[in-house]
Amino acid sequence: MFKIDSTANRINPLEVKRFSDLGFTERKHLQEWLENYPQALTQGDGDELLIIQKEFDGFDDTRERLDLLAIDKDGNLVIIENKLDDSGRDVVWQALKYASYCANLKKQQVVEIFQRYLNQKAQNEGTAPADAESVLLEFLQADDLQSVQLNTLKSQRLIMVAAHYRKEVTNTVLWLSQFGVNCQCFKVTPYQAGAELFLNVEQIIPTPEASDFMIGMMAKEAEEKSASNEQKSRHTLRLSFWEQTLEAFGRSNCSLFNNISPAKDHWLNAGSGISGMGYQLIFGKNEVRVGLSMQSSRAEANRFVFDRLQTMKPQIETAFGNELVWLPLPDKIACRIQYEKPVDGYNKANWPEMIEWLVEHMTRLEKALSGPLDKVRQELKTTNFSKEPGIEHDA
Repeated sequence: MFKIDSTANRINPLEVKRFSDLGFTERKHLQEWLENYPQALTQGDGDELLIIQKEFDGFDDTRERLDLLAIDKDGNLVIIENKLDDSGRDVVWQALKYASYCANLKKQQVVEIFQRYLNQKAQNEGTAPADAESVLLEFLQADDLQSVQLNTLKSQRLIMVAAHYRKEVTNTVLWLSQFGVNCQCFKVTPYQAGAELFLNVEQIIPTPEASDFMIGMMAKEAEEKSASNEQKSRHTLRLSFWEQTLEAFGRSNCSLFNNISPAKDHWLNAGSGISGMGYQLIFGKNEVRVGLSMQSSRAEANRFVFDRLQTMKPQIETAFGNELVWLPLPDKIACRIQYEKPVDGYNKANWPEMIEWLVEHMTRLEKALSGPLDKVRQELKTTNFSKEPGIEHDA
């Protein structure tokens, strides 16, 4: 750090000092400075702190004292642990202990702690104490205490302040941050220039530039975890649905799915006699569906079968009993013929009706397509797709 000499148009280095060399102590000086100007530990942009207690010792069955206790604009408690020239080895452990103690504090207890702080401060200054609840509501910009989110689960923040950090401290803080523990390390350095003293307060972990990145990464991780849990839940749901569906097919006159096992996917396929072109059951959140999916690796073969079946559309739909949806899907390899029903699929109370519908309509679809598929299968055996290998068929 340099001091600018405007007259000489020069910069002069400031002398780095130790707190102990200047006679400063943790409790009488550093703590007092931060108590009265907590903005030194914020990054601006609305990131404010309100000190609600110092030397807090209100932990059951312990005689430990938390240096400073604050609250941020989101209603999170902030544990501030101060050291001077050396962080020591145990500062993270101390801060974690205090955070665990504070995690149990209820909303009203936080207000009472703050009120005791204001009472003591007013006594020292010889003034009337402010009302803690009113000050809190003004700081949090809330109308009433009931609507405030205060000290919610896993919301506690840790701030450590020291002139020098040992490696075991910084490594531990960085490791904790990976698990969503909000830890910050501020480096405080005293400087001297003649009779003038200066204090530089710098956040070193995480760096201000890395904070947004880490927040984004934690949000992404939470989103991925939520999606993973949702996926596992859906897999379990689908497996249960298909087990019940296959049991119902086993009792029916439709034997297509007799040798098919339940799966975690939203679909089940059964052979139609043509390779890569199978009957399909669909179980979705908003629909159930029966169909024939032409999805072999040969787009021209899929389209050939689709087109041949479409020439027999009136016959097929009359046999099925309803108009089908014909999907040539020109931009894709596959083609589909299907019939669907809107449902609230994830409501298990609807499953018996949905399963009955699938069994009935797959039975009808197989009957309607059986003859036409036999004809198309014979045509495939004699069809030569230009400059392409022949079509594979089921035995």
